[in-house]
Amino acid sequence: MEYFNYIKSLHIIFVITWFAGLFYIPRLFIYYIEASFKSDPEKKILMDQFIIMMNRLWFIITWPSSILAIIFGLWMIVLVPNWLFENWMIAKLGFVFLLVLYHLKTHFILTYHQCRQAMADSVDMCSDGASFCTNNAPHHADILFYSALLVV
Repeated sequence: MEYFNYIKSLHIIFVITWFAGLFYIPRLFIYYIEASFKSDPEKKILMDQFIIMMNRLWFIITWPSSILAIIFGLWMIVLVPNWLFENWMIAKLGFVFLLVLYHLKTHFILTYHQCRQAMADSVDMCSDGASFCTNNAPHHADILFYSALLVV
């Protein structure tokens, strides 16, 4: 049990970095949507940069932190199994479950943006007077949804 404090410290560190990623990614979603309303050269530069930032935050910081926080948390439960019968641990595990659901929903939103960006890059947008034009501007409901997500 001499290494228990090290496990707890690592658990706390990874929980903090996991939360940092979960709190910052909705802000990047909003920046991404706001960039879609800019003029064309600025729009392309900003949207590409926000895609890079979202991917780095999500896949380099947030996902690994979530996995390591859960692993170290489970390791502590293995070391002290009596915690499973205490009320605070049952409540904590309920909140962790909700946090994982929020994490997965946020992952779904990120992959939606990636698919949408890939489709926008593959479609020739209104070139040579063609009648087909893809509108990539987000709907107002999207902006309200991401704003509510940021508040939550």
